[in-house]
Amino acid sequence: MSPLLQQALLRQSWQLRQANHHLVAAILAAQLTTDVVRKARDQMAYMLHHDPLTHLPNRILLMERLVQAIAMARRQNSCMAVLFIDLDRFKVINDSLGHGMGDLLLQAVAQRLQAQLRTSDTASRQGGDEFIILLSEISNERGVAELAEKLCHSIAQPYHLNGAIAHIGCTIGISLFPADGDDPELLIRNADVAMYHGKQRGRNRWYFYRTEMNLRAVERQRTEADLHRALRLGEFELYYQPRVDLASLRIAGAEALLRWHCPTRGMMAPERFIPVAEECGLIVPIGQWVLRQVCFQLARWQQEGLQLPTLSINISTLEFRTESFTPALRMALADSGVDAGRIELEITEGVLMNDARASGTLLNELKTIGVKIAIDDFGTGYSSLSYLHRFPIDVLKIDQSFIRDIDQASDSGAIVNAVIAMGHSLGQRVVAEGIEQPYQLAFLRQQQCHEGQGFLFSKPLNAIEFARYYRAEGQP
Repeated sequence: MSPLLQQALLRQSWQLRQANHHLVAAILAAQLTTDVVRKARDQMAYMLHHDPLTHLPNRILLMERLVQAIAMARRQNSCMAVLFIDLDRFKVINDSLGHGMGDLLLQAVAQRLQAQLRTSDTASRQGGDEFIILLSEISNERGVAELAEKLCHSIAQPYHLNGAIAHIGCTIGISLFPADGDDPELLIRNADVAMYHGKQRGRNRWYFYRTEMNLRAVERQRTEADLHRALRLGEFELYYQPRVDLASLRIAGAEALLRWHCPTRGMMAPERFIPVAEECGLIVPIGQWVLRQVCFQLARWQQEGLQLPTLSINISTLEFRTESFTPALRMALADSGVDAGRIELEITEGVLMNDARASGTLLNELKTIGVKIAIDDFGTGYSSLSYLHRFPIDVLKIDQSFIRDIDQASDSGAIVNAVIAMGHSLGQRVVAEGIEQPYQLAFLRQQQCHEGQGFLFSKPLNAIEFARYYRAEGQP
């Protein structure tokens, strides 16, 4: 072989090796790129279908599995269940320990839920503190109820979160396929309705969906919509029930009571709409309206020569806790020119004790404004009475349930007697609610109860009727 030919063959062989090397490198690079793209695609698919905090399936994946489970249940003529879970007291933990602790708590709840389920079931997080569980292939309600009981018990166990201990519960609503719905949205909605019903009836429990629950949910939604209109169009009115000094039987004040003139349902008493207003947050603007109405009504009566010593207002939990409450009170007093000492705020024991430290701070601030503080429905709440010394309380209002059965021999009489004696010893005025019978009045006067109100003296009256009644009683 000639030297030239040998050189050409060597050069060609080198070029072939180089080309093969580049080809192998290109194939490896392409494979690597494919793997990266596949991993990125898988990660994006996972993120699309899972909650980033708990790594549970999210609503998108849940709906896909619900569609599949319903199709399988139809083919096999079997049943399945949807459990809608809402955590009780989660907001308290979130607000008191911080959102970081709240996230840890949600992760712990997710782990406890998964520990109770079969591999064929799905636990998903819908956002916030709401979870939904899909139970496929169930045999009967009993099995679902037993699992719901286990879930309630598991979630209610203490949580140890970075040195802090948290306690929560849960309320579970349950819907069944095919009895309570034949599509995913309807099953979830009815389970949600059952859960909401449970929140009203008693928490840390489970409830199966019933048709009448949906009727109540529709009625609640209608009431909420009507309340928005009522606030906008001025359909509310205040009535006033006289409060009487039991020693002299002269009017010592009054309690303002909210009424709603609904154009479609007539006169609405507070127990029919206040719970809905509290749940949807409308109680805050309604409460501010009441506050201003009371102050300006006192001012109008004063201009007419009626010097009502005290006018009391019921304050809800949400009102008491909102930051706008104290500024709204100051503004109403300033705009009306009414003496703050003539306004009495009625607050229940439960509201005060929900956060005793914050309550004490707020009550002291209210006392610097000059208003009076009354404990409403006294005796029906907390057994500990230590707050009577800690809080600046002026008035104890004995709940009418004790007055209703009052007599010398009953337990109610003994309780009323004890509350009156306690009020005397602490320098607090005691007011008895719901006085309807002469013997109740006689008992209260004998025990030297300071004041009382009830139908024995007068039913609640509108502003014009109250002024007429006040003058008829010979008041200044």
